[in-house]
Amino acid sequence: MTNSTEARRESPFACIMTAIEPEQRGPHLANAKQLFKRVREIRELDDGFSFLLDDSPELFVKLGEFITFERLCCPFFGFAIEVEPEGRAVSLKLTGREGVKPFIKAEIGEFLDAPRVALNT
Repeated sequence: MTNSTEARRESPFACIMTAIEPEQRGPHLANAKQLFKRVREIRELDDGFSFLLDDSPELFVKLGEFITFERLCCPFFGFAIEVEPEGRAVSLKLTGREGVKPFIKAEIGEFLDAPRVALNT
């Protein structure tokens, strides 16, 4: 059983790259860049952002790999993959507690294809 102090402990808004093994950091960053180049639209949520992605056969594998490693270095992120019926849309939601949006903008903004989409919210 945990006490109330342990239950309220929250990690700071900071990427802990040492949480990812050195030989996996480069591939993780390359995968993140590839994924966020596929973003067609960004929707602001109360607690984060939803990224509408171009679909492809390997998309779900890449999303799974991204979440597997990103949750290690950014444990304060919540993740959800939303798939609409009939192949209409695939979205990745990045969420978190109050204050996470500026971190997402700084962290993910560098991976976005600036002429097409931007985190201008």
